[in-house]
Amino acid sequence: MCGRFVLVDWYGVEQRFDLPEADLRQISERYSEFGESPYPRYNIAPTQEILAIRNDGDGNRAEMMRWGLVPSWAKDPKIDSRMINARAETLSERPSFRAAYKRRRCLIVADSFYEWKRNGKTRTPIRIMLESEEPFAFAGLWEAWKRPDDSWMLSCTIVTTSANELVSEIHDRMPVILDPDTESVWLDPDLDDTSVLSDLLAPYPSDLMTAYEVSRIVNSAANDVPECIAPIGRLL
Repeated sequence: MCGRFVLVDWYGVEQRFDLPEADLRQISERYSEFGESPYPRYNIAPTQEILAIRNDGDGNRAEMMRWGLVPSWAKDPKIDSRMINARAETLSERPSFRAAYKRRRCLIVADSFYEWKRNGKTRTPIRIMLESEEPFAFAGLWEAWKRPDDSWMLSCTIVTTSANELVSEIHDRMPVILDPDTESVWLDPDLDDTSVLSDLLAPYPSDLMTAYEVSRIVNSAANDVPECIAPIGRLL
């Protein structure tokens, strides 16, 4: 499962993912109209807007999407809180994900994620990231849902797989982190061969990742501050 994540380096994303400069600028300007900023984010939670990348046939485009997939046929958008993750093993079977898996794939940009390690009744938050500390992409699916006023809401979900050796010390599932060389394959709008796509959904190599304990202020999504990512425990 993946229920919280982090994206601090907003401006490093543009070069890393070959995005049009105008996309991120327009997103920032839209938020600034309300006196807000889309990033940095230290404790991103379900149903919030998150940065996603899709390929529209002419190249990669950045979009803000609601985290929690709302299928186009859904009667109630509140289904989103139950659709924040999609298991890689059943993407071709679940009606909620089947069409998006073939036609509407995206990258969800992050530089780390949180998972909680259980020890009896205690749950300890752990920050998990690449050893390089660079931004990376979760494999995602997206949908467009038509509101009653005829406007469109874009939403997305993070694909999960079995945990690698590092993450398995904390949880039995982890988000699919795509290798940079396979991101363009995942985004290819003309590719619908699920046998090719499923090969991309393996656990990321644990020797390229690291993790450490962080403060329990992460437990509340209301806390979105730099202190969320400060290490307070040893590296795992």
